[in-house]
Amino acid sequence: MTESAKTEARERKQPTGRPPRGAVSAVQSVDRAVTVLEILARLGEAGVTEIADELGVHKSTAFRLLGVLENRGLVAQEQERGKYYLGAGVLRLAGAAAVRLDISQEGAAICRTLADELGETVNIAVLESDAAVNIMQTRGPASVTAQNWLGRRTPLHATSSGKVLLAYQPRPVQEAVLSRKLPRLTERTVTSPGELRDQLAEVVERGFAVAVEELELGLRAVAAPVRAHDGSVIGAISVSGPAYRLDAERLPEVVKRTVAAGEELSRRMGYAC
Repeated sequence: MTESAKTEARERKQPTGRPPRGAVSAVQSVDRAVTVLEILARLGEAGVTEIADELGVHKSTAFRLLGVLENRGLVAQEQERGKYYLGAGVLRLAGAAAVRLDISQEGAAICRTLADELGETVNIAVLESDAAVNIMQTRGPASVTAQNWLGRRTPLHATSSGKVLLAYQPRPVQEAVLSRKLPRLTERTVTSPGELRDQLAEVVERGFAVAVEELELGLRAVAAPVRAHDGSVIGAISVSGPAYRLDAERLPEVVKRTVAAGEELSRRMGYAC
């Protein structure tokens, strides 16, 4: 092999600093798919040719993009004229985002008041797939050492918020969670499907959930449901703190105030308690 050929071979092996071709193509496809949604949002409806012209791509490429979006329910097609428009899937995604935004906005003052009254950390969580995600957190004056739970995905079976969110889900959703292995996070974590099933029924009966050192040793929490105008549970408001502060003597008062906060936030979300 000549010296120039060896040099060329070495250069081919060197990283170029650019992402792999497949990754670039995937990002480009995502960008185009989002652009299709923006085009339909702006125009109301459009045909394949019109969308292809807007994207600057061949009609076959636009057709493939529309097919993927249609399969996901994000666009739909008129049968008679063949034009595309935004589908119900977009409303579903927008509704989920709106719920988070509304709960955060309406719950801010309630969380601050509750945190100040109890001196503990107050969170609002929503269900995201198979986890509870904290979308708001307010720390009380006594919770200076509390962890930052904002944005964290926490397990449904080991948290008070998770149990509230799971308790009000349809039975198939509950059973899907119960059918999987429930990880033991501490010695007090409930890992028995039968025991957790009983706890979920109790949550619905009492209107609140309690988690005692199930996620972390030394941590105790109480949560209550937050309802939408139609009565569906769309979130959970919780109070958490050290077990020595949220002891058996103080717990009833914490439960009472947490449930009241959940009811107040539900009223602000349009639910007639």
